[in-house]
Amino acid sequence: MLDDHLRPVLDDVIARNRHEPEFHQAAREVFESIAPAIKRRPEYLDAGVVQRMCEPERQLIFRVPWTDDGGRVHVNRGFRVEFNSALGPYKGGLRFHPSVYLGIVKFLGFEQIFKNALTGLPIGGGKGGSDFDPKGRSDAEVMRFCQSFMTELARHIGEYTDVPAGDIGVGGREIGYMFGQYKRITNRYEAGVITGKGLTWGGSHARTEATGYGLIFFVREMLRAAGQDLDGRRVVVSGSGNVAQYATEKLQALGATVVAVSDSSGYVVDEAGIDLPLLQEIKEVRRGRISEYAEERGGSVRFVSEGSIWDVPCDIALPCATQNELDAVAARRLITNGTMLVAEGANMPCTPEAVDALTEAGVAFAPGKAANAGGVATSALEMQQNAERDSWSFGYTEQRLEEIMQGVHHRCVVTADDYDRPGDLVTGANISGFIRVADTMLDLGVI
Repeated sequence: MLDDHLRPVLDDVIARNRHEPEFHQAAREVFESIAPAIKRRPEYLDAGVVQRMCEPERQLIFRVPWTDDGGRVHVNRGFRVEFNSALGPYKGGLRFHPSVYLGIVKFLGFEQIFKNALTGLPIGGGKGGSDFDPKGRSDAEVMRFCQSFMTELARHIGEYTDVPAGDIGVGGREIGYMFGQYKRITNRYEAGVITGKGLTWGGSHARTEATGYGLIFFVREMLRAAGQDLDGRRVVVSGSGNVAQYATEKLQALGATVVAVSDSSGYVVDEAGIDLPLLQEIKEVRRGRISEYAEERGGSVRFVSEGSIWDVPCDIALPCATQNELDAVAARRLITNGTMLVAEGANMPCTPEAVDALTEAGVAFAPGKAANAGGVATSALEMQQNAERDSWSFGYTEQRLEEIMQGVHHRCVVTADDYDRPGDLVTGANISGFIRVADTMLDLGVI
């Protein structure tokens, strides 16, 4: 339930940001959690901290013209929402997907404020992207789009200002094209201006794996707190991109069996455990569809184009695809099938109704702003290496990532306990991240 003191603030946020339901959903979830912190520290509301935190410091929308291989001109929209820089330069990924519009970018940027704060690292929150769809486009077309996109974005970013990274539709190829254009425009080799770079030109070991690995490190901490472990667990992972692939890799290394993955065309069930090299060959090299996995794997592996991946029985469910993919119906199916833990690998993949159903049924639940913070944490480690003109080993970087995720889990647990909500990681994550940013904003004055 929403606190009476916060209700008018949320009403104002909704009124000022009409037709942006994803942003409304993200704001409501935070507001429902932070009421105890506001009651304990009313100055957060009196000094306008909550109100200011909901208003981006800067919102950029720009035209991105480009030509396809046939010489036809296309025009897309580019976005960058620089939401909050209290803790450090804006930090957050770029998403290239047809669904991208200002409301999606604002929801992602708002979530990023608290996620970045939870890592304990000096980074603010931001997000960006475009409604461009790289799927089915040639490398040359993607390059021309990325160069046009960066031609405008370059004037707004910098290693001490705003540091983008990748997200859905933006991988190493796209980061390379954008960084190349930035370098050409500025005539400077500022490696720290963007993260997710290749290892030979300023990237960090373990960055590619970081979000998926970090998710599993967080899940392992949840299980440890309950006196359990991953060995022998049956896991379903939605999606088949970067996060899903490396979550699967780490799960298999720790003794779990991933039996299902998906993409927008359907899902595959492989009772023997997902063949990760084959999945990566299909998705990363060929840029193919998940149905090809079933065709090539053969045997009892099946591809399902209808229904939901959450129909597959599992001990642990990890939604790693996109926002609001797991609804109340799916949550009830997981509960019926005996699922014990759900952790968000994507950003806000569970609807509020799904979260309510899971928590009421006693299913352990971890919100994305905590569970998938490993990606941005390792991006911050990449920034640190760039600033030092240094490069760390894979093992050392992974160790730092594991320590950070343990710290995120600890902050969530301790904060939840402090506010008499033991085991409630949603409340713990939201209040912990909020307090760190809010206290800094109070220190910095009304800006």
